[in-house]
Amino acid sequence: MPSVRVGQTEIAYELRRTATASERRITVTPGCVEVLALTTDDDAAIEGFLDRKRQWLFDTVRELEEVTANRAAVPRFMTGSKIPFRGRMSSLIVRRHDGPHIEIAHKTGFVVDLPSWVAEEAADAIVATEIKLWLKRRVRRDVHDIATAYDKRFGLKPRGIRVAEFVTGWGSCGPNGTIHIDWRLVFAPKRVLEYVVAHELAHLTHRTHGDAFWGFLASMLPDYERPKGWLDTHQGALNAAFLGSGRNSR
Repeated sequence: MPSVRVGQTEIAYELRRTATASERRITVTPGCVEVLALTTDDDAAIEGFLDRKRQWLFDTVRELEEVTANRAAVPRFMTGSKIPFRGRMSSLIVRRHDGPHIEIAHKTGFVVDLPSWVAEEAADAIVATEIKLWLKRRVRRDVHDIATAYDKRFGLKPRGIRVAEFVTGWGSCGPNGTIHIDWRLVFAPKRVLEYVVAHELAHLTHRTHGDAFWGFLASMLPDYERPKGWLDTHQGALNAAFLGSGRNSR
C-alpha cells in the first residue's frame, strides 16, 4: 500500500482512479485514507497533489483519531449538554411537560419539552433523534431561502433541491440541475452554508472548476474564500459534530 510521510509520521493510503470525477480528492475515515485520482494522472501528478495536501492530511488524520478516542465521552442529551448549531455550541435544557407531544424551541439555546409518557431510559435517544430532525428541517429551510435569494439576484434556479447526508463532499449539482446539500452544514456558520449553496448554484452555469467558474462565484459571493477556508479548516470536526459518521473529505 502506498504511503506519504509527514515529518516522522507515515500515512498509508489506498489509491483509486476514476474517469468521472472532475478533481482529485482525499477522503479520510478513522483508520483509512483514500486518494481519488484522475485516470490521466501519472505518479508525479499524484505525488504533487499529496505534497500540497500533506499538512491538511496530517491534521485531519490526527483530528479524527482524537474524535474516535473521545467518542465514548460525548455528553448525553440532557440538561447541560452542548449542541453544535451554526458554528457555535448551544446549551440544552430538557424539561418534562404534561402535553401530548415533544416540543423543541431554540432562542439562546435548545429547549426540549418531553411529555410524561416518554420513559426515562428512552429519553436520551428520543431527545437526540428529535433534535436531529429539527436541525434537518432548519437547514432545509435555510437552503431554500438562500437559493431563492440567489435566484432573484442572478436568475439561477435549480430544478430541485435535496438535503441529505453525503459520503464525500458537502454539495453537488446533478446533470439535471438539481442541487444536493449535506444537512450537517447546519453545524457550520450560516455564511458557510451560503457558500456551499452558491457554489452548487454556480455549477448551473459553469460545470467544472475552471477560472470561469471561480470568477463567476466571486461575482455572486465576493468573500467566498473566507467561508471556503473555514470549511477547509473545520470540516473534520464538522463531520463528527453531532452523531456523525466521522468521515471527512477534501
